Amino acid sequence: MERKEVNSLKIETLVLDFLGANCNIVTDEKTNETAVIDCGDCSKEVLKALEGKNLKYILLTHGHADHILGVYKLKMAFPDAKIVIHKDDAICLIDSKRSLCDGIVPGYQTFIEADMKVDEGDKLMLGESEITVLHTPGHSLGSACYLFEKERVIFTGDTLFSLTVGRTDFFGGSDEDMDKSIRRLYNMEGDYEIYPGHNRSTTLAYERNRNRYMRRFR
Repeated sequence: MERKEVNSLKIETLVLDFLGANCNIVTDEKTNETAVIDCGDCSKEVLKALEGKNLKYILLTHGHADHILGVYKLKMAFPDAKIVIHKDDAICLIDSKRSLCDGIVPGYQTFIEADMKVDEGDKLMLGESEITVLHTPGHSLGSACYLFEKERVIFTGDTLFSLTVGRTDFFGGSDEDMDKSIRRLYNMEGDYEIYPGHNRSTTLAYERNRNRYMRRFR
């Protein structure tokens, strides 16, 4: 588990053994309000990390199986937590073909509806931190990033990784949309800590200089 504190936010990153996606647990330490960002498996490790926390949101960066298959179990453990996903990927929570589950682990997905279907510019509050939804399609129709502006942190899901970007060859993927989404992130002012859906964290400044999908915008 990787732990980091940014202002009043505590960020814990778990790399889940099942399908290997990152699960980020973000807590406002002043209020104990917590968000889980992507949950491909509601493992014992995830539940232990949430002990004593007030889980407010289950934020999903997109609807693919490796990011959502633990959502049902997590919601059962924390029924007051709101499942949040972009409106264009909400169907993935109730359709195992659209979530790609049928092609990865057939029969494994338990369907559950989203509590909140968000769109570009929508805002959520986690304690004293404001979260802004950035619609960044390309990997999927409803891929989204969660921006913590005050803390200069972005959770990018499978849009932007360290030194690369997400695949565009799944249903709803688009090279053109991915290009626009990456350009948008590139053009954001200043630097941000980047927490992607797979592999290590990075910074926007590093990716602008080293990521070949971003360097072309210089």
